[in-house]
This record gives sequence, structure tokens and C-alpha cells, in this order.
Amino acid sequence: MGKKYDNALANIDLNKEYALDEALTVVKEAKYTKFDETVDLSINLGVDARKSDQMVRGTVVLPHGTGKTVKVLVFAKGEKEKEARDAGADFVGAEDLVEKIQKGWLEFDSAVATPDIMGLVGKLGKVLGPRGLMPNPKLGTVTFDVAKAVKEIKAGKVEYRTEKAGIIHVPIGKSSFEKEKLVDNATAVIKSISKAKPASSKGKYIKKITVSSTMGPGLRLDAAKLKTV
Repeated sequence: MGKKYDNALANIDLNKEYALDEALTVVKEAKYTKFDETVDLSINLGVDARKSDQMVRGTVVLPHGTGKTVKVLVFAKGEKEKEARDAGADFVGAEDLVEKIQKGWLEFDSAVATPDIMGLVGKLGKVLGPRGLMPNPKLGTVTFDVAKAVKEIKAGKVEYRTEKAGIIHVPIGKSSFEKEKLVDNATAVIKSISKAKPASSKGKYIKKITVSSTMGPGLRLDAAKLKTV
């Protein structure tokens, strides 16, 4: 990894389970890059992600945002088109946007659609689905209340879902954030994922939680000390 990474590791005990507050202090102090790294939570769940009834998926609005400027696209027509623009959407349209995306354009981070236009948006399933960009009613991104959806995403609403190994990765801010803000964001994510526990999940649900910055080492958290409700 290099000398800077080794130096960052010098004051870290990789076998220790840290309290959230302490772990985030270490993550911020261990930063050695010049750019503002993203701080991530990795949560290993006791679920079988191959089973549809154990898929954990949801959204949470981070109290202090992600620190990232999010470009929001809205599929809408008429009055809802104006509503989306007034709420701060970066791109709004219908057939024109579908055609543009079919040609390979993907310069946005999140997509919202009104229910009446999903028949049109459905054509993009193979393009948007694998990238996690397909509007979904369960995630609040297929809605007639486009203004609310856009504002929440702009304010720091993040989506999460289990990957094949039952792990969820969620950004909780930037390394430049005050530690208290990272603690608040992390706590909001952990509470949301705890509430999303599938009824069919047996045994220990949250098995392991790690926090890290983009280029830094992962620190294990003491799950027993986390606020999950």
C-alpha cells in the first residue's frame, strides 16, 4: 500500500473493537491523502441475500448530508416537470431523457419518476437497474410528490441494499466533517438498517460493522455499544 498507509496503520489496533466515537476520531486522524475522502460504513448482516425475503433494502436521510453534490434526474411531464425544476432537479424530461440514456448518457446520481410515466422509464431497466439508478416505489423514487423526493435526495438521502455476501456499504460523509456529524450520520444508518431486519432472518442480525475512509484501513466497531433503536 505504501509508506503513508503504513504510517496511518501505526496507531491503529486492527484487532480491537472500537466505540463509534473513538473509531471516527482515529479515521479522521489517520487520513493521509490530500483529497477529501468519503467515510463509509460496511455492515455484515446475518442474512442470506440470495433469498428475496432476506434482502435488506431501504433509504435513510443523513442528518448532515453526504458532503457530495448529487445530480438528480426526474422523469415527469407537465405540471410535475415544473415542480421538479422548482425543487432543484438537475435534469427533467420524459421521452427526450429516455432516448438520451439509451444512447449512453448517464451523468446523474439518482433518478425519480412519476408513476404515470413508469411504462416509458421501464425501457431503461437493463441500463439503470444494474447501476442502482432505476426509480423504485419502495425507495420513494416513484412518486407524484416529486418535490419532496428531490429535496430529500439533495439533502442527503442515501439508499442501501445487501450485496451477495450479505454486506451493506453506506457513505456517511466526508473526512472533513466534524466528528459529531459523522457520529450522527452513522447512527441514523445503523438505526435504519436495524429496523429493516427481515422477519425471516434468524440468529445474530448485525454480525460486524467496520468504518473506514476511502484510502484508510477499516476499524471494527463494538456492535454492543451502538444505538440501534
